[in-house]
Amino acid sequence: MIIRPAQSADAPAMAHILNQIIAIGGTTAHQHPKSVEDVEADYMTGPKVIASTVATRDGQVIGWQSVGMWQGDAHIGTFVAPDIQASGIGAALFALTRDTVQKAGITTIVASIRADNVPGLRYYVRIGFVDFASDPQFALDTGQVVGRVHRRFHVV
Repeated sequence: MIIRPAQSADAPAMAHILNQIIAIGGTTAHQHPKSVEDVEADYMTGPKVIASTVATRDGQVIGWQSVGMWQGDAHIGTFVAPDIQASGIGAALFALTRDTVQKAGITTIVASIRADNVPGLRYYVRIGFVDFASDPQFALDTGQVVGRVHRRFHVV
């Protein structure tokens, strides 16, 4: 597995992974598919993006992570191909992401996780994030209340 900064050529694979996760449901607050162009702008090249990291195996993107400014804080998102989640890819991504945001002068990263996303909640604790707030009434577009947990990581 190779962990490296994301490149424009990675955007189609990154969008594919994200859209697979959205279609399955339950582990992301994203509810609508994203175009390749949206993924590139929102998670790779946009002015609010601080870090964008991919994991590849045999030349194929198998996971990715992005940190960008949202509502005044540096927020993280992590997306790994559904058939290989919980295999250490997220932790490997975070090592480079953490170094990148630290070099950018960011001292705190926030993860806002659906409260029903048990694998995501476990992942962020495992890599050192701690709870600081919650939004038990967070609802999806359908009106389904799933709640949200906010965790933070102190980079320094």
